[in-house]
Amino acid sequence: RPGAAPVSVDEELARVIPVIEGLRDTGIPLSVDTTKPAVMRQALDAGADMINDITGFQDAQAIEAVRHSDCALCVMHMQGEPRTMQLEPTYDNVVIDIRDYLRDRASALGDAGVSSNRIVLDPGLGFGKTVAQNYELLKRLSELSSNAMPILLGVSRKSMIGHVVDRPADQRLAGSLAAMLAGISQGANIVRVHDVQQTVDAIRVWQAVEYGIQS
Repeated sequence: RPGAAPVSVDEELARVIPVIEGLRDTGIPLSVDTTKPAVMRQALDAGADMINDITGFQDAQAIEAVRHSDCALCVMHMQGEPRTMQLEPTYDNVVIDIRDYLRDRASALGDAGVSSNRIVLDPGLGFGKTVAQNYELLKRLSELSSNAMPILLGVSRKSMIGHVVDRPADQRLAGSLAAMLAGISQGANIVRVHDVQQTVDAIRVWQAVEYGIQS
């Protein structure tokens, strides 16, 4: 998140591995958010199904840590690093710049032998973007798709929602649902949310409108 301080490998492992071990037999896919190759390896050994790297696997050792597995990989865009990324984010063209970045990182993984069907692309809303840039990305999300790789959207409760509705994080459900549905209409395939049941209900109604009721 914006302003977050880094933690050590040992601290991250202590936080993450016991959770994976406790959940790996539930039958629910588990995604681990990390930038550290050592954590990636141990998370996969413990049973993680997806590695989400907010730095887009720019570290060659990160690619090496995941390329021989069959896990899914979430390639996210972030400008700068968490402690400072929201100070002065700048782009020539936010949509084109991020589209090209995501395609470049996916190509780097492909060059390392990673099949494109393992890759998910995330524009990283809120990670080194202004509010206006976040909404421009959301409006033009369909332009980020590449070679049928799914688009993941994380917009739930974020400050871009609070900026519009002027509510604290725990009161942003309605705004989050509106943004999520806007993203799905623009091609988002996976949504990362806090309020799961409400999101499922909203998607079901949206699908009924788009595709009709199945008898």
